[in-house]
Amino acid sequence: MDNLHLSTMLAVLGLLTLWSGLLTAVEAAYHQLRAIRASSRPGDPPKPALAFNLNSLILANTLIRVLITVVATLIALNNFYFNGPTLAWVLVTSVLLIVAEFIPRKLAARRPEAIVLLGNTLLRAPMTLLTPLTWLYKNIAKLLLRPFLSRRRTASQSDDDDDLGPTTHQEHSTPQSGRAHVISGIYALDSMTVNDILVPRSEVDGVNLDDSIEHIIERLIISRHTRLPVYHNDINQVEGVLNTRVISHLLPRGQLTKEELIAACYEPYFVPESTPLQLQLLNFHKQQRRMGVVVDEYGEVLGIVSLEDILEEIVGEFESEQSMTNPHVQPQADGRLLVDGAASIRDLNKSLGWHLPSDGPKTVNGLITEALESIPASAVCLKIGPYRLEILETEDNRVTRVMMWQNTATKAVH
Repeated sequence: MDNLHLSTMLAVLGLLTLWSGLLTAVEAAYHQLRAIRASSRPGDPPKPALAFNLNSLILANTLIRVLITVVATLIALNNFYFNGPTLAWVLVTSVLLIVAEFIPRKLAARRPEAIVLLGNTLLRAPMTLLTPLTWLYKNIAKLLLRPFLSRRRTASQSDDDDDLGPTTHQEHSTPQSGRAHVISGIYALDSMTVNDILVPRSEVDGVNLDDSIEHIIERLIISRHTRLPVYHNDINQVEGVLNTRVISHLLPRGQLTKEELIAACYEPYFVPESTPLQLQLLNFHKQQRRMGVVVDEYGEVLGIVSLEDILEEIVGEFESEQSMTNPHVQPQADGRLLVDGAASIRDLNKSLGWHLPSDGPKTVNGLITEALESIPASAVCLKIGPYRLEILETEDNRVTRVMMWQNTATKAVH
């Protein structure tokens, strides 16, 4: 290797670093999917499994990183002599932390399924070749650890479980306690963003300061929410957030004025739509807030998100199926469902046990518009996977009422 040209050695170094980053991403995605799988429901779609032994992945990553250190040290010695090892140590540490640790783990948290599928495609063969060497190192480690381990082992702690091999259905077979579900739910929040659970602006219950005070009082009396955004004419012009408990004593007597209403407001808290839910949960605690106004990269208000919405994502798994009703869904006598076009796809999937795609549009109207690539007219039918959607009514360039049902027949409906 000493006889290789500098450019060739640098190219080898860069390639090895990218491979190390891929191996780190696959390992992080594997652990992410295990947490998601542990908190999923029986009806949820299966998550991709790792097609090879995880210990082989760890061994390969270790070998690659040692080789990176050797190559970098040789390059540094040939060009910087006595200062070379120190320079190689600093540069290798910096590059590996950024390119092979921080970036891959962040990508794996956002796209764990895609990363695992990519790893299965690219790494299955080389990881299979490393299996004998992995077995050898694993047994050497077990032999060295034997004096320190307890003789009493349960069935779940058998040697087979130490292999960390391909994921199977057995992860679902052991019932978990409620506490374990909650912990897994918190861990899974890092793969979701605020945009996944926000209340769309069209459904936000707020106070328009341009309305008459009589109309505002009437809205406040019937409102079921404690915190409401206050705005001028349009929710994009948010002035503050109102805590209705502060002015509740003025509502029955009709003594509320707009000046008192504005005085009871506090500054709005804006949240970028791409914020991971795990981070937003921490931000709510740090900022001592319970509600945020969600904005896109242009500052356009998309909706609101509350602390309760995030907590519901964690503990929602414990709700009974009977209690998960959706006000936007009206079951029909023939088994079909009359659905409001503004219904959230995530809410539909939760309440019905369906698997409509939710990684793009967030509402039924958006899903239909994206599928047809145009503003649809009524009496149009389409198929999305096993689901059939018949557009019954459109208004103001959006779908307002849809008839939906699940069909296991293979024939498409257009």
